[in-house]
Amino acid sequence: MAAAGSPSATLRRRDLRSRGIRLAGKMRSDVIDLLDAYMEQQGLDASVSVAAVEGVPAAAAEHWDEQTGTQRLLENLAAYRTFRALLAQMLEEQREQLGEADAALGRALAAVLLQVSAFIYHLEELLRLESRSPPSEEGTGPPLAPHLSLFERKLRGLGVLRELAQWAVRSVRDLRQLAKASPGSSSAPSPAESP
Repeated sequence: MAAAGSPSATLRRRDLRSRGIRLAGKMRSDVIDLLDAYMEQQGLDASVSVAAVEGVPAAAAEHWDEQTGTQRLLENLAAYRTFRALLAQMLEEQREQLGEADAALGRALAAVLLQVSAFIYHLEELLRLESRSPPSEEGTGPPLAPHLSLFERKLRGLGVLRELAQWAVRSVRDLRQLAKASPGSSSAPSPAESP
């Protein structure tokens, strides 16, 4: 493996950041589409307000501009690991609730779950290039959801998807911030970095 400061490691980091920005942008677009389909299928209105959902990481960050690159990556990694577990839970609930009645929603949910898993791998690779091993997943994930009514599960799902869309936006910002802070990177993002 190339040393963390070598030219090949620098190019690899730049490539991973660029691909990560594109992946997060695509994920956000797909989550927005899924959110629309989810609200329609669940009979929810866009104006429905959902309070913070227990176990769902908030994308808003205090002192965002003061975080180091490693802190940004670690927070993103922890959040997406939690979202992976939450989305898997939602997918299981959808299968139980709908069966094959709405396979399209299940496929869209599974596709976003796959994108989240790919983004986790991406973040882990970036951490490795920063000479930092990703933390283990033991003990991570959402708390077990208490027994919720059908309506409460619908609202929880809505909250999960809305917050995931916000995290995708934050991830793009975080990766762009990393690109600016990296030695040897230009201040203007390349066309490949624009979502």
